[in-house]
Amino acid sequence: MVLYYLWKFTPAGTPALHPDNTVTFAVSAPTGLPISGKSRATATCKSPSSGGVADSQAGGFWPAELKFAGFDALVIRGRASTPVYLWVHDGRAEIRDAAHLWGKTTLVVDRLIKEELGDKSVEIAQIGPAGEKLANFAAVMNMNNRAWGRTGIGAVLGSKQLKAIVVGGNQSGKQKVTAAEKTAVTTLIRQGAANMDPRGAAQFGRIGTPRSVMANYGAGGLPSFNWNAGVMPTLAQAEAMSGEALYDNLLRGAAAGQQDKIGRDTCYACAIRCKRVVESEWRDRQILPNTAAPNTETLATFGSYCGISDLQAISYANQLCNEYGVDTISCGATLAWAMECYENEVLNLEETGGIPLQFGDAAAMIAMLEKTLRREVLATFWQRVPPEQPTGWAKGMNSS
Repeated sequence: MVLYYLWKFTPAGTPALHPDNTVTFAVSAPTGLPISGKSRATATCKSPSSGGVADSQAGGFWPAELKFAGFDALVIRGRASTPVYLWVHDGRAEIRDAAHLWGKTTLVVDRLIKEELGDKSVEIAQIGPAGEKLANFAAVMNMNNRAWGRTGIGAVLGSKQLKAIVVGGNQSGKQKVTAAEKTAVTTLIRQGAANMDPRGAAQFGRIGTPRSVMANYGAGGLPSFNWNAGVMPTLAQAEAMSGEALYDNLLRGAAAGQQDKIGRDTCYACAIRCKRVVESEWRDRQILPNTAAPNTETLATFGSYCGISDLQAISYANQLCNEYGVDTISCGATLAWAMECYENEVLNLEETGGIPLQFGDAAAMIAMLEKTLRREVLATFWQRVPPEQPTGWAKGMNSS
């Protein structure tokens, strides 16, 4: 369905950031039913990062809430003259002013919109400052920690001056989704639960995707030092950034052994509860529970890609990306690339903003990330660099 609307409404040759680029968010027919793993939404448009089709999925409660609001899909075209957000509820959509939200990070916007609507139960898909500035690695965030990422969809919403899409079920009482064949759906749900491997499900819920870190290390496939190696230098360094270490040390409630009760989050009607909740700090900077724990790709790009095994630093980098609305894979991998460029004297201190950007230096990684998010350095990465620019950052890109 999302491809249908993209092809129907987007003329051939349309630039990704042109008002004619069509963005569609859609859910499936059974979304909203209490089926584990079905609260997913797909977002599609023309990608500013590849020039091809952007296709990204995200979970959480937003997909189910869109269905409760009376919609299977939202098709977005054109461009607002000033920043706006979309308020979708009770089978209708309202366009509201978002000038007061423009420039603010996701955590702040989440709080302000819920206060404005007087409803803490609404779900919000939004762009951060990265999307507003049309970064080609900008994501669309919901619940502050679920991302439609990888493809630059956030930049497309930014080009339309659409700050957020807020969805809420029937405001006089939640509108539930009713199955045409209730008995068949109930049977399917029970069969799924009965056929689930309880040990595998329990481990995945506790550790999540980062359980692959040690397996990749053992196979020599843990991307390290910008893919110059397949392992970290020592077993201890790999173990320090593993999913098991994250569970044991950083999940909320870990100190009291209460991770499984208060250190895990979930998506609508999901039995696995694999979204882990971190509560910690890095160098006196708080790591907030509502920005979630890093998944395996984020552990790799801000961790082993950069030669770093400091879980607190990696988790704080993940939080910054979620607040600014950027894709953690693209952003972390770019920092690792910049580290290699610096160590090979392709980039110098002036070009890195005075940061000695060396592999293994967590403080340098965070400092560089903050400058990147404020667009003080790595500015050319926010849009693609033409190959005819053979100096500075472009020189490093073309030599990698």
